[in-house]
Amino acid sequence: MSADERPRASVKAAWLPELRIARPRRPLTDSWRAVAIAPHGDTLLGFSFRPRQAEAMGLSPREALGALLANPFQLIRLGAYWNEIEPEPGAWRPGALDWQIEAAERAGLRIILNVGAVKTFGYPEFFAPAHALRPKLREGALITPAAYPALVEAATAFTTRLIERYRGHRAIVAWQVEHEAVDPLGMEHSWRLAAAFVECEIAAVRAADPTRPVMLNGFLPTSTVVRAQQWWRTRDQGDSLAVAQRLADMVGIDYYPRHALLGGMNVSAYLDGSDGAASAVARRRLFAWARGAPGRRLMVSEGQAEPWEAVTAPPNPSGAAMFTCPPEQVIATYSQWMDWARAENTPLYAYLFWGAEYWLLRQRSGDPSYLRAAARVLSESS
Repeated sequence: MSADERPRASVKAAWLPELRIARPRRPLTDSWRAVAIAPHGDTLLGFSFRPRQAEAMGLSPREALGALLANPFQLIRLGAYWNEIEPEPGAWRPGALDWQIEAAERAGLRIILNVGAVKTFGYPEFFAPAHALRPKLREGALITPAAYPALVEAATAFTTRLIERYRGHRAIVAWQVEHEAVDPLGMEHSWRLAAAFVECEIAAVRAADPTRPVMLNGFLPTSTVVRAQQWWRTRDQGDSLAVAQRLADMVGIDYYPRHALLGGMNVSAYLDGSDGAASAVARRRLFAWARGAPGRRLMVSEGQAEPWEAVTAPPNPSGAAMFTCPPEQVIATYSQWMDWARAENTPLYAYLFWGAEYWLLRQRSGDPSYLRAAARVLSESS
């Protein structure tokens, strides 16, 4: 087969600019060593820690967190998983969260704590215990306080108890309420939390601790298709970013420029919004929101730093990287946000890498390039 006859590494579709047909696996290169690194200025650099993801990858959560905290990050986001802390009525088991907070404090990091309650970051993003789900959440329903009074009462009691336990920790700089609060739960469930439900939770958080800001986060679509789908599914009350701008002190952006639609043996279909064009209008509105009043803060709560393929767990191919996020993309996505913030003259409060546990998996598998790419950002962005 001649070079001209070989399948191209990536093919664009003229009718949908963000669509790519590409081979999922591509050879590892050292190109991450040459990617330009933008200065972070006053923006805090950090990561989200997912103990369940570490376990799913065969890593010890304690060892994984210790390894990540050995790097000079400034901020960490931790999650309180309701079904682990309160698995049955009357139980209270916060030990796993205790040691994570203590480890972050010893390392000198600031902490954003996601107090849930129903949704928390990390697959499957739904961690309400069975005893709080009576009646069960109905698919296609908008979960309102009026329709689910027992759930909102249990959720606010849980978050209140958490904040009363941890508000004495000075390292905690913000409370996150829910996760992508009013968006549908991925493809698994079609129910959504009503904005009024989230307002009840925020009121409970502010009552328990009026001194710290409340953070809400949302997914920023990077393609025309996903933006249209998200608008349609949330058109009655707005998506999570819209609700965050109405209710929160701090807005977190979840940003994944490349993700798979369909996967196959040799080729996959992807949406690639790496150039930022599809999200430009929404992005500018978010920066304008941050400038609109004193005390408002904008951050990237999830900056893609691991692959998002057509499977739940990110693939770990030997000697190869996945199309959605090779190590050079870790740096490029970070730098892109720093450049956008500088152009808007509106610094981000923080940039949190999403996928730090994956970096450790790759290192254990013989590929330290993801960790080294992140280390380049930490050492060369000052």
